[in-house]
Amino acid sequence: MRALHGPIYAKRQAVLAAIAAEYLPAHGRLLDVGCGVGTLAAAVIADSHCGQGARATGLESSPRGGEPIEVVAYAGGVFPFADATFDLVMIADVLHHELNEAQLLRECARVSRGVVIVKDHAREGFAAQWRISLMDWAANRPYGIPCLYRYHSLREWRELLRACGLELIAEIHPMQLYPLFWQQLFGGRLQYLAVSRPGDSIPTQEK
Repeated sequence: MRALHGPIYAKRQAVLAAIAAEYLPAHGRLLDVGCGVGTLAAAVIADSHCGQGARATGLESSPRGGEPIEVVAYAGGVFPFADATFDLVMIADVLHHELNEAQLLRECARVSRGVVIVKDHAREGFAAQWRISLMDWAANRPYGIPCLYRYHSLREWRELLRACGLELIAEIHPMQLYPLFWQQLFGGRLQYLAVSRPGDSIPTQEK
């Protein structure tokens, strides 16, 4: 499954990096929440107009070591960064694994002084729950990552973002994210990306 997932992930990374790079200003700071091996954040920097002036930081519960970006260990709760530290915060296919997704989103809003990009799944279209669950299981089982099999509709995503103090700027749905065959099965309406910014008042972090 790892070998099969390789080209699918490469295409996904290229698409997401190109989108995110448009929102990273010159000499900007990027935070990738749940960065994994750090290649997505590195690709955003490489794809942007910022050149050597941009900086990327990853936040990860289990840093592997050897990542192409700086990675900070995170054990949950409040992020180890001050308010409005980053120009762009992105969180890609992480929230559907989190028990307290609202807490994580509020922290994304708190540390951003610019844009928060959320990429995840949308429970939209034919047999959406079943198709996303199969994709989720196949992509994460080889790495031992547990799945909650909890996915949101578009309406639920919009309500969650608003409740966490994020103002929606733009949405991409459906998404052209995968090579053709896999796009037909697991792309399109099952994929969701929201571009948002912190509102005037961010809800207080839960204790």
